[in-house]
Amino acid sequence: MPHGKPAGVRCVQLDADERCKVFGKPERPAFCAGLRPSAEMCGESREQALAWLNQLELATAPSV
Repeated sequence: MPHGKPAGVRCVQLDADERCKVFGKPERPAFCAGLRPSAEMCGESREQALAWLNQLELATAPSV
């Protein structure tokens, strides 16, 4: 996504299992590489982690 990923738009680098296809590769965007997981972000399950990321998406979405 050369111009960044807008909030609410699925990243084109996610595979069918919601895993990043460029994780650990040099072409991975700086924003993604700089995102540092925390206990709050990860929660106790994959579902909790995805819910946290969804909240982040909503909080950073542009106003319409």
